[in-house]
Amino acid sequence: MKTKEKLFEEDVEAYLTSPDGGYLKCDDKHSLTFVEDLGEEEGCSWQQVDGGYRILPGKGVDIITLANFIQTTQPKAWERFKKTCDSDPLKKLANAFQDAVDRDGIVRILKHGFKHRGITFKVLYFAPENSLNEASVVRYRQNACRCIRQFHFSATGNQTVDIVLDLNGIPVVGIELKDQFTNQTYENAEAQWKRRDARESCFKFKNRMIAFFAVDTSYATMATELKGDSTYFLPINQGTNGAGFDGEKGNPACEDGYPVEHLWKTVLQKDSLIDIINKFLHLEKKDNIVLDKHGNEKTVTKERIIFPRYHQLDAVRKLVADVKENGTGKNYLIQHSAGSGKSNSIAWVAYRLASLFNEGNTPIFDSVVVVTDRRVLDAQLQETISGFDHQIGSVCVIDKDMHASDLRDALNGGKRLIVSTLQKFPVIFEEVENTGKHFAVVIDEAHSSQTGRSAQKLKTALADLTDPLREYAEIEAEDEEARGDSEDELVNDMAAHGRHKNLTFCAFTATPKNKTLEMFGNEMLDGSFRPFHVYSMRQAIQEGFILNPLDHYVAYSEAVEIAKTAPDNPDVPTSPTMKLLRKYKELHPYAIGQKAAIIVETFRNITSKAIKGKGKMMVVTASRLATVRYFHEVKRYMQEKGYNDIEVLVAFSGSVIDPADPDGVEYTEPSTNVGHDGARIAETQTKKEFRFYGDVLIVAEKYQTGFDEPLLHTMVIDKKLKDVKAVQTLCRVNRIHPDKHDTFILDFVNDPDKIKEAFGRYYSDAALSRHINVDLIYRTQTELRDFEVYEEEDIEAASLVAFGKDDKRNVQGRLSSALKPAVVKYEALDDDVRYQFRRKVRSFCKWYAYITQITRMFDKDLHKEYVYLSYLQHLLEVQKIVVESVDDKVEMRFYKLEKSFDGSIELEAINEPLDQIVPLGDKVIDKKTDPLQIVIDRINEQYVGDFTDEDRVVLRQLAEKLEADGSIKNSVGHDGSKIFKNNIFPKVFGEVARQAFKENMEAFESMFSDAEKYQAIMNALAEMFVQRYQMN
Repeated sequence: MKTKEKLFEEDVEAYLTSPDGGYLKCDDKHSLTFVEDLGEEEGCSWQQVDGGYRILPGKGVDIITLANFIQTTQPKAWERFKKTCDSDPLKKLANAFQDAVDRDGIVRILKHGFKHRGITFKVLYFAPENSLNEASVVRYRQNACRCIRQFHFSATGNQTVDIVLDLNGIPVVGIELKDQFTNQTYENAEAQWKRRDARESCFKFKNRMIAFFAVDTSYATMATELKGDSTYFLPINQGTNGAGFDGEKGNPACEDGYPVEHLWKTVLQKDSLIDIINKFLHLEKKDNIVLDKHGNEKTVTKERIIFPRYHQLDAVRKLVADVKENGTGKNYLIQHSAGSGKSNSIAWVAYRLASLFNEGNTPIFDSVVVVTDRRVLDAQLQETISGFDHQIGSVCVIDKDMHASDLRDALNGGKRLIVSTLQKFPVIFEEVENTGKHFAVVIDEAHSSQTGRSAQKLKTALADLTDPLREYAEIEAEDEEARGDSEDELVNDMAAHGRHKNLTFCAFTATPKNKTLEMFGNEMLDGSFRPFHVYSMRQAIQEGFILNPLDHYVAYSEAVEIAKTAPDNPDVPTSPTMKLLRKYKELHPYAIGQKAAIIVETFRNITSKAIKGKGKMMVVTASRLATVRYFHEVKRYMQEKGYNDIEVLVAFSGSVIDPADPDGVEYTEPSTNVGHDGARIAETQTKKEFRFYGDVLIVAEKYQTGFDEPLLHTMVIDKKLKDVKAVQTLCRVNRIHPDKHDTFILDFVNDPDKIKEAFGRYYSDAALSRHINVDLIYRTQTELRDFEVYEEEDIEAASLVAFGKDDKRNVQGRLSSALKPAVVKYEALDDDVRYQFRRKVRSFCKWYAYITQITRMFDKDLHKEYVYLSYLQHLLEVQKIVVESVDDKVEMRFYKLEKSFDGSIELEAINEPLDQIVPLGDKVIDKKTDPLQIVIDRINEQYVGDFTDEDRVVLRQLAEKLEADGSIKNSVGHDGSKIFKNNIFPKVFGEVARQAFKENMEAFESMFSDAEKYQAIMNALAEMFVQRYQMN
């Protein structure tokens, strides 16, 4: 009876050697047919394995088959080569082939062939993009592709690989199969590969095989380099709901086959594998700065073969097939999680679209534009494209040092692949020659500013307006020639709206918002919008490409009591004062001091021990001032404890002055950061310093998106986060590293349930419930007109200036004059009405900009009004509510941090679609006032803790006794807060506390029996006195 593994082998082989699979069967029953004069030369030693497959010992190539292929497809090159050989051309060919592989690597040889003495040899022919070139079709069919069972890879011993796929005598793929019915899994196959000698010619990196597969009946993994126990295998599976849909790791059941058969049917099938080698496979080279044993920096180039993961292969092929079938003019939304290899996916999509031809053998797209702000993607594209054929030319990168005119010249010059930032398009949108041209726009992070002015001007620059203008003329029942010159610019503006037949957008994001879904998503039969392709966070985590950032989540709640110190109780604006009190609480030195202590001890006890001692921490604060205060408090605490082994850095833009600093020092990122060598760090070097030497990075609105640091293990949050922002920020810790097995989140302000809800939106796939109602813009227009701030003639006057072609004199001055009547009427309104009007104007402008990305309205009056209001909104003065500082009117009487959650947040998908977008509704300006004490009471209610009456008694009695000691006030003033808190106050406090204990042992017993409580009360009172007396 056959063993089940052998039966599994036979089933895989049966498909691969079928007409659908495309390979020739090569075993002991198969004999090769050779061209007549390719016999074995005298003096040349050959080894025959399995009757038909011949390899040169130690060379890992069937040179007879390779020579046969070359003679058949390249007869002139073969004849020239034979004339250079005195004897034994086969051996010389084998040596020439190996020399080329040693020099350039097998990836390049497979793609481009090799040269020997001026003779170029192709070792593999790729399928032509169309069938017009018959010679190319014939040569492609002449590839000798074979499937070999029990491949003997060594000249010594009898070890074999279950199945090897060979292209023209070159073994390129190895497969080890395991049968789960005999309790063997893909993990056993992985272990088998790890035991292989990586020095063998067939297994040596860049020498022969490009991929090593470990496969059981349900699951498959792959490696591209064998490194013993360090060999890294990655899953190459569809997901339980099939490729392109949200699911868990693994594969769906197959009615009449194996769950894992996608591997040999859609990946390793002959045409597919050759296509992968041609259009996906590349050798990635990365220059990494590392530290040698002496601590000196050196650059090390690391190489790895990139073979597409299944979701990447599936997404690119489906997108390209859809473009081929439906032509240009469609939009595609690719929702791929962090850890999906998005940079490579974007590079592959851009390359495939740039090299896509129609049946007439002309490019479908004149140019493909990749819109990104990531430098790493620029380099990735350059590197990826350089490994492919050079028909499309090099990548044109318009970086920050280049001008918008360079982008214009690249577009007008027909550069096939261009990388640029969005911000350069508004400068050149009128100068791009777009008539009759087709463009593909590939967007990295689709939700970034896609409804703003820059996105509008990108579309205006690239859109062919011929058809929209004809459509407009039909709607208006007029000839284009009859339209006045003064309206040309206005109509061109409107014609650029909506979707265009010559523009194809491919947008990538891990976290699509509702706007993103409607702009780029697929509209379903039920009217909802979904991504074109999904690789979800759920699958990425389960497959091990990212970690669950919420796996260990610790949340703290704050217990706060603020007291009014001012003798009067004035009425204050309620809402703004509440914000000031929260800010007072958040920035209070005592509160930050307590958190700083937790931060430092967390780093020492958890972070520094993670990733084999290489773990790093990021602290996310709410403001630049908070960042600076955290920095100083962390440093102070470290000095107090005698810790000198933690390097602390900050990251924030611009500058900040701490109002509590009597010297008024202006802090910037470069002026604050000191590197490992004692020198100041330039802002551009902060990331590098943190990567190699830093331990804790304290940030404000920086590095919360796009920051890729695998050594980042711990994130501390002291900032309110919600929705996409929460997901993007916390996902900074999810990057994988060989030594990284967990993550840690320490959150001082957010509710774990809210964080879980935010992640639930993007754990699976996102969807939008239904179409937006674009006609809601007319309701907002009517509401604006009801304010009677501007008239029709005001709009017309401004339009004549904005769109007039003939008179370009002093446009800005004339436009200001045209807007003046509305500004005067606006300023005459009551504060509440002005607020409502300003809010409606902003809503109208944003709403119109958004809906015209989706559809063409062709409403001249509406567009004129939009242009008018977009200028007017900049002249509407914002009412500022003057709120006096509360710092000198209140003091923090009590502050306590309490751990409220410690555990794993189990991620669950929220399957409810996102709501459609609607214009802003009415909102009344909050002008309510309350007595200061009432506002303080409300804040205290929000942060109420388990303060006992005894706690309050102890605090009150100690505060009264200490205040009676006149030396305290003098010490704060003369000695400075630092000396006072660290040296003077602890002695005074100790004496007063002991005296109070003697007088009331029962009340003070808990304080003396709890060292932490004693320290907390002492620190709180010290800070209270510093704040009180320094203010005065």
